[in-house]
Parts: sequence; structure tokens; C-alpha cells
Amino acid sequence: MNPIRLLTSSELCLCTCFLLVLIYRGWSQLFYDWTVSYSQLAPLGVDKQVIVINGMFPGPVLYASTNDVVNVNIHNNLTEPFLMTWNGVQMRKNSWQDGVQETNCPILPGQNWTYSFQLKDQIGSFFYFPSLLLHKAAGGYGAIHLNNLPIIPIPFPQPYKDYAVLIGDWFNADYRDLRASLENGVFLPHPDGILINGLGPNQARFEFEPSATYRLRISNVGLKTSLNFRIEDHPMLLVETEGSYLIQQYYDSLDIHVGQSYSVLVTAKNQANGKSYYMVASSRFTILEHSGIGVIHYPDAAGDPVGPLPLGPGLSNYNFSIEQARSMRWDLIASAARPNPQGSYHYGTIPITRTLILENNVMVIGSKRRFTINGISFMHSDTPLKLLDYFQLNEESKYAAAAVLPSSATSVVDAFYRDFFHIVFQNPLLEVQSWHIDGYNFFVVGMGWGLWDESKKAGYNIVDAVSRSTVQVYPLSWTAILMELDNLGTWNLRSQNAENWYLGQELYIRVKGVWNWLDEQSDISARDEAPIPDNVIKCGRAADL
Repeated sequence: MNPIRLLTSSELCLCTCFLLVLIYRGWSQLFYDWTVSYSQLAPLGVDKQVIVINGMFPGPVLYASTNDVVNVNIHNNLTEPFLMTWNGVQMRKNSWQDGVQETNCPILPGQNWTYSFQLKDQIGSFFYFPSLLLHKAAGGYGAIHLNNLPIIPIPFPQPYKDYAVLIGDWFNADYRDLRASLENGVFLPHPDGILINGLGPNQARFEFEPSATYRLRISNVGLKTSLNFRIEDHPMLLVETEGSYLIQQYYDSLDIHVGQSYSVLVTAKNQANGKSYYMVASSRFTILEHSGIGVIHYPDAAGDPVGPLPLGPGLSNYNFSIEQARSMRWDLIASAARPNPQGSYHYGTIPITRTLILENNVMVIGSKRRFTINGISFMHSDTPLKLLDYFQLNEESKYAAAAVLPSSATSVVDAFYRDFFHIVFQNPLLEVQSWHIDGYNFFVVGMGWGLWDESKKAGYNIVDAVSRSTVQVYPLSWTAILMELDNLGTWNLRSQNAENWYLGQELYIRVKGVWNWLDEQSDISARDEAPIPDNVIKCGRAADL
């Protein structure tokens, strides 16, 4: 028998470190099979054709953890082409899976396609939704919950239960009719109401046990309406937004703009005394106030809540909203997807390589009203940009270089890997704008009224600004962000307001490495960017390649 040799202290340390790396890098392969189809539903009492996933509206929650590989096989049983996008999921080095019109050919009716992507170095609360043809106006959305690895503790006690809370405006009109109106230059009407988890007033119910603490992951999945979220007589401890842990603060209500997601902790009462309580999501900055109403139900509750709804901020109180946004801070000590603290990334010390000032507007182009960025309304090619680049078919794309403005163009910003962008969103209109960038989180370093100028940099938060992927810009105001372009690929920058996006308010950021700027896409190393998928759908000029 061979003698057993004990490990030396250095060998034991090496093995321990190796084991920790394995635990940190550990991941699972997750498989989902989703059928996208129509169903006749009446969330607000008016029958409507709704897009459901596996018969569900909203669709199933996508549960995963950091570094998991997710495979979602989508069967398109609609009568129109379909794509799904994953709002806030960064698709590290893999914009082939992003699910927007210039990265993917659509899944045709009667066909299926499998998205496959890794949730690399991400945690947090997000959602998915259909990205084509205004399908989102018919539903088709659902929550995404990304959990920490076991080795990285969350910065608060483990909640008793997680609830997905999807809030959004709802239009009783068929999405095809809404789409036709937009194409004819008629903007979306006022919504008919607000849904909570796809349900009308007093239908969404959340069971609370006395003294238990619940995590509510709230996303505004609507088309155009900012919402204020609150729970009667239950303060909310804000802990996370879009993959970033925040300094924990209590709020009585939260303004949540289109496309944004938050996590709050809510502790149930010790004794409910036979009561139920209102959950409210009410419209902000609208002519008429609409409210979605849910119910917090305790075991001894005699029935639904009674009495008036809890009051939120004034309908047009913009100061409340902007001051609340400014009050949120990044938690520099907490660890998120990686073991090191979030604050170990000192974004405020990185030199800016480029500043973009992006002004939204609405203009008449060719007798039709279109939404623009710097006077350009996005014009889609017959083939996704990603395929045009890969097969070297690309025409010269333009960004803010049109001879006559306003105009329509395929707007692309070319950038190098590790560029550090300073982007200012300038809003000259009287409505709140909501902006999203696929593939990235960014730091919201400043926002204010009026026109931005260089002097505003002096007031930037360069220490603990919130890191997120969707940000609001208030009327007649500006918002500034900082963003490191550390994710190679072609990424969509868009308005989250559905009518703005549908009518051209978007552009793409194409990020390449300095080392392969002149290379063909097919020559780029898989270490730098994921290769073209084996199951890629080809269309347009790439259909027969």
C-alpha cells in the first residue's frame, strides 16, 4: 500500500484557490422550450388578441444564476415574423443573440430558433419582450431573475420569497391597428389602463405571511408611460436596479420609467388585523391618471382592501421624480457577480475618449412624422447589419452625416474596444424620454434642467453613480452617462418608448478591437467575439450565402 502524503501548506492553499475558482466559474446549462402564440384575453374587460408564451401572459419567469448558459428554443406560432430581446442582459461578446432587427433575422411563422447565451458576470432583475412589429403592445413579455453564485452572498438577508411584478400601460386596441396608425403618422393614444402581471384591477394577488420579508422585482414593461409604484402602509427598501446593488434606502413610492427594473424588500406586518392592502402602479406625467391595482393578502384577511388608494406624488411633479433619481447611489462595498466589491471599479478616473451629444426630436420626413436622433431617423436595411458585416456586404452606414437634415439613414457609431464614452441625452420635448443601450451598463453621472454644456461636468457624480442599462431624461432637460465599451459586437441604442423606437429613434454602436479593425468578421478570434452561430438564420442579401 502506498503511503498517504499530506499536502504542504502552499499546496493546500493552491488547491483551495483552484477550488474557489471552480466554484466561482461554475455554471449550468439551462434549457427552455417556448411556444409563442395568440390567445383571446380581456385584461381590462375588452377582448383582445394577446401574445402568450406556453399559454401564459406574462410569459414564464426565466430563472438563472451568474455564468449560466441559457438555451431558449422559440417556436413562432404567430402569423408574423418574431424576435425576442433580453432587456438588460449583456450578451457578453455575443450580439448574435441580442434579438433586435439589425443583429438577427426574424423567426418566420411556423419555424423555431434557439437563442443560446451565457449570463457572464451578471446578477439582477430584468425582463424579455418581443422586439418586432409592435408585438410588445400585445404582450409576449416576462421577467428574468439572475441570482448570485453561492460563493458571493447577497448584501441583505435572504428573503422568504421572490415575486416578479411586471407593471405597464395597456391599450385595448389591436397591436396591428396601433402599428398602422403609427405608420400613418398618428401617435399612440392615451393608454386604457395599467396592468400588474398582465391583470386588471384587484386581480394580481400577492400572499404575505406575517413578519416575512419579500423581494419584489419590479419592471415597467409598458409602451410609453412612466409609473409610480407603491404599497399601502408598507415601506420599500430599495436594494438593486438592473444588475447593480444600491445603498439601501426606504421609499414610500418609486418612479419607474419605461424599460427600467428595480428590486425592493418589503417586510410583512406582524399582525394584519384582518386587512388586505393595496398595491398601486399609477401613471405619471399624463393628462388623466390611470392606476393598476394589486392586492397584498394576509392569511387572516377578510377580503379585498377597502377605502381610498394610497396617495402618490403629484401627477406632474417632476421635481419629486428627479430628486428621487438623484438620491440613489451605487453600493461600493457590496459584491455583485464577482467577489470583488462593486466600488473597486473606479469609473470616475478613466479618461474620456469621445463625447456624444444625442438630441431626440420628432420631425417630418417625406410627409410622415418620424422620431429622430440628431435629425436622423433610423432606416432599416434589407439585411441585418451583423450579417452585412460578417459577409462583407455592408454599404457605407452613416451617423449624423446626412447632407440634408432631417433625413432617414442607417445610423452607426463605430468605436474601438475599451473606448470610454461620455454620452449626453438632450431632450427638448415636453415628454419624458427613456433610453436603453444593449450589451452594457453605464453610470448615470448627472441630470438637470435646460441645455447641457461643459460646465455641467463639475456637478457629475464620479464616485458612486448608479450603474444601469435604461435611464430617463426629463422634459426640457439632459442626462449624462459614462460607459466603457468593453463588449465587442454591434449593439442597439434605442428609445424605450415603443412609438419612438418603431418610428426611428435608435442607432447602433459597432465595437471592434484595434487589433482587428480591418479584419473580416469571419477572421475575428472567438476569444474576442463569439463566432456566427451554427444555427444562424440568414435573410435578405445573405439568404443564400
